[in-house]
Amino acid sequence: MTSLLVHGQTRLSGCVPVGGSKYVALAAIPAALLADTPSTIENLPNISDVEVFAEILRQLGAKVEYTHQGWMTIDPSGLRNEVANQPLVKKMRASYYLLGAMLARFGEAQVALPGGDDIGPRPIDQHLKGFRALGSETAIEHGIVKVKARQLAGHTIYLDVLTVGATVNLMLAAVLSEGSTTIFNAYRGPFIVDLASFLNAMGARIFGAGTETIRIHGVKSLHGCRHAIIPDQSEAATLMVAAAMTRGDVLVTNTIPDHLDAIIAKLHEAGVDVTVSDDKIRVRNDSRVRPVNVKTLPLPGFFTDFQAPMSALLTTASGMSIITETIWDERFEHLNQMVKMGARVRIDGRTAIVEGVERLTGAEVTGTDLRAAAALTIAGMDAEGETLVNGFDHADRGYERLDLKFNSLGACIKRIE
Repeated sequence: MTSLLVHGQTRLSGCVPVGGSKYVALAAIPAALLADTPSTIENLPNISDVEVFAEILRQLGAKVEYTHQGWMTIDPSGLRNEVANQPLVKKMRASYYLLGAMLARFGEAQVALPGGDDIGPRPIDQHLKGFRALGSETAIEHGIVKVKARQLAGHTIYLDVLTVGATVNLMLAAVLSEGSTTIFNAYRGPFIVDLASFLNAMGARIFGAGTETIRIHGVKSLHGCRHAIIPDQSEAATLMVAAAMTRGDVLVTNTIPDHLDAIIAKLHEAGVDVTVSDDKIRVRNDSRVRPVNVKTLPLPGFFTDFQAPMSALLTTASGMSIITETIWDERFEHLNQMVKMGARVRIDGRTAIVEGVERLTGAEVTGTDLRAAAALTIAGMDAEGETLVNGFDHADRGYERLDLKFNSLGACIKRIE
């Protein structure tokens, strides 16, 4: 376990860049397996999930060059159709993207049920439904998901719920299918658009990514390419909220502000000064924020990843805020932990009622998922005294050394391995 010792009452100021998108990275890495020649992915975040995925690909026979300098070259020529290493697969959720990639490449795939954050049930029924529509047989046996098809054929697929994972997996499977595939009720996040851009640069024919309807015309083969992925909107939002909570003045660079409209609007509503210029966002605050109500929704609504840092900020607002989490069942654990720091919170199912207090006090707390660990760190920087945040290795799965970025802005955080 990794812990952070966070010294409180620090004010963040300065300039900090945002790394590459975790969601695009974890979809683009298996997508590179679909090509006949090597691909290079740039602007990768240096996070543990990327390292795990690189090792999974190596064990499957692909050649992977990854030096933690923001790029990875993947040569799939030696790829073998084997069951991926189960202990590695169970370390992260996105390992299930190997299903779509290996199914398209070999006509069959076997992948252990994945792991990831404990934020509530995350079934794969929509993935399997889509694979069956494309002509696959599916089964789950002894904890292994098995899919097999003599020939994938394009089909119309209607997803019953908005799901990032199923949208990505079906895009990966459909690009090499015979005929055309239409995915209705597809997820509309910017990471879906960027994945489509990567696949199209490899020779795929994908249309409508970023809308509710994605159309894919199958091609016979794909070739390698070079692609730089977009900045991570969740990291950008976390840095912005940290600036607001510590009453700081921070310039967040390498962003796409259009991807952050929802968090910008809520910070404005809370009385925080947010200004946008090109790929930069400046956040300034010098007082307690106003209370606001927040309801998470699929993008382009208020993204569920923004909820933990935003609700942490609202624990010190000048009144009562109501936060409704519509996506995941167990994404308020950070607020339960913050009660130890003096937060006044009442949780009823997927709704949290937060009565802001003037100040928080340091305590020993535990982050149970990556967003929770980041939110508790933000709270610790603002609290009186010292806060010990256990479980920060969760945050390392999705943030590129967030503690170092905070320290570069004036925080005083010590990492304890």
